[in-house]
Amino acid sequence: MPRQTFKVLALTAAISTALICAQNASAASAELVAAAKAEGELTVIALANSWCGYGDQIKNFKAKYGLKVNELNPDAGSGDELEAIKANKDNKGPQAPDTIDVGLSFGPQAKAAGLLQPYKVASWATIPDSVKDPEGYWYGDYYGVLAFEVNTDLISSIPADWSDLLKADYKNSVALAGDPRSANQAIQGIYAAGIAAAGGDPTKAAAAGLKFFGDLNKAGNFVPVIGKAASLAQGTTPIIIRWDYNALADRDALKGNPNVQVVVPKSGVVAGVYVQAISAYAPHPNAAKLWLEYLYSDEGQVGWLNGYCHPIRFNDLVANNKLPKAMLDKLPPAEGYAKAVFPTLDQQNSSKEAITKQWDTLVGASVK
Repeated sequence: MPRQTFKVLALTAAISTALICAQNASAASAELVAAAKAEGELTVIALANSWCGYGDQIKNFKAKYGLKVNELNPDAGSGDELEAIKANKDNKGPQAPDTIDVGLSFGPQAKAAGLLQPYKVASWATIPDSVKDPEGYWYGDYYGVLAFEVNTDLISSIPADWSDLLKADYKNSVALAGDPRSANQAIQGIYAAGIAAAGGDPTKAAAAGLKFFGDLNKAGNFVPVIGKAASLAQGTTPIIIRWDYNALADRDALKGNPNVQVVVPKSGVVAGVYVQAISAYAPHPNAAKLWLEYLYSDEGQVGWLNGYCHPIRFNDLVANNKLPKAMLDKLPPAEGYAKAVFPTLDQQNSSKEAITKQWDTLVGASVK
């Protein structure tokens, strides 16, 4: 056979194979949409509408596919989400979560406990390997850094670093955005303070963070109230340690009443990745898969960025010019993020265990 003819046949075969794969992918997607619509609804948990732009994400998903979305306990922590799966193993109604959105260290924990089922979204290859389970039981969705959300109508001297929070200026002022015995955001806040206090040593971060908050509590600066936009505005918690995207969303929502400043600390800049997963007992497994397909599509990833979260496919989207310049210009200056550290999974697991188990003993403040 002439070489030229062989090349043409090979190219034709390759094109045919690609077309067949594309058709199969399209058919599979149509089948998933049909199966999800047959289920008719999706149950999510711990997705506050102000968190990471989730309000618009849910609204857009409903508009796109016509599914009902049940929203459970929007203020729940990662630990609460796992407990909700366990408590509703045999419940096929709207009180059983189909999907969860939890801190990175909770993904492997949930998999080990048999609480998850595997599923790989179409954009799987563009998710960094370092933040996904190779079998598809859980994978990173977005990330941010721990920052100080400050009510500047009440706080005139703005804290620039963790050590500043110990000053007498901040009596009854500093709060966490969750219960450090179960909420990933609060656990990571303690870890970040520890990274700063320990000079960047991750092996000493948990102990140093607990000591820092123990000192903060003894000084009368720590407020044992879960910090939210409402408590910030009311003055109950004028300084909240929380993810930058939540703080920035509050700043926009409050519209200057009160005035809010978001500060990325000079040291101890810790980035945290959250992950998505599907419950092993999901009453609506196809709706859950469709939800994840939406979140990891270009549209869903841009939706997170619109909520000030860095989507996990950020680099891929930038490389392919999928992000509007106006949206990128709304983000905080890149300089504040240059020193961010991403704790490894082992570091997160060990620090989480130490913090959740020793908080009551070493700090002694019951956060509610």
